[in-house]
Amino acid sequence: MVAAASSKWENPLILVGCGNMGYALLRSWLNSSIVEPGNVHVVEPVDSLRDRAASLGVNTHEASETLPAKADLVVIALKPQVLQAELSTYRSFSGQALFVSIAAGVPTEVLELLLGSPRIVRAMPNTPTAIGKGSTIVFAVSTVSKSDLDKVVSLFQAGGAVHKVAQEVLMDAATAISGSGPAYIFHLLECLTDAARQLGLPETIASNLARETVYGAAALAMESPDAPAELRRQVTSPNGTTAAGLAELMHENALSSLIARTTKAAFDRSKELAAPAQEHQRERD
Repeated sequence: MVAAASSKWENPLILVGCGNMGYALLRSWLNSSIVEPGNVHVVEPVDSLRDRAASLGVNTHEASETLPAKADLVVIALKPQVLQAELSTYRSFSGQALFVSIAAGVPTEVLELLLGSPRIVRAMPNTPTAIGKGSTIVFAVSTVSKSDLDKVVSLFQAGGAVHKVAQEVLMDAATAISGSGPAYIFHLLECLTDAARQLGLPETIASNLARETVYGAAALAMESPDAPAELRRQVTSPNGTTAAGLAELMHENALSSLIARTTKAAFDRSKELAAPAQEHQRERD
């Protein structure tokens, strides 16, 4: 994990797309004061999403035509399916700006083709980034300088932990684990809450117990030097209530197998999302 940085971003920054992940990034930047609202320009065609970004005090644009002529960094927070149609608009920044893409599955070679620039960094953050509890994987092509990469890392550190990988293929694995992972945990919360209701607990208590249990267990896992397996054993008294519950989860590797299938499905989908853009590149070559 990369150590936290304290540098402040003082140059114009363009955020292309402000859906849930783009908005999470924006909140982390502003909450940490690593960027000033006046230095951020958000491009978002959806009125409600643009208004949400504007409420944070940043500059907002319905389309790229009204952007300033110069920017040092362009962060692309678009869905992979729309990159081909949208990215050519930002080629005008290729001589000056560093590009950072958080689009799942789309490799740097395709981004370089669409943007006309070799200065490309890929990142995969997750939504807890909004409150400084996120996890981001970063990959940079060899043409990105160390100083440029350090700037990108500092931006994502505003939202939590940052991990650099040397192989781009690992980005798909990161997407399946940390990128999609919060949704798995939220569904676990749903299931725990529903189970608590079925056992007769009132709605509010059921919800609070589920949230507090997941939060507390995760916090303990982060702070304890013990491995998760050891922490599990510490909770599990022989022939006790926890042992009875784990017997169901661990019977024939039920949960382990389910998680493996879940993450493999996300991994495969990440690779599939890149296929249209890669096909477009082959047609251009």
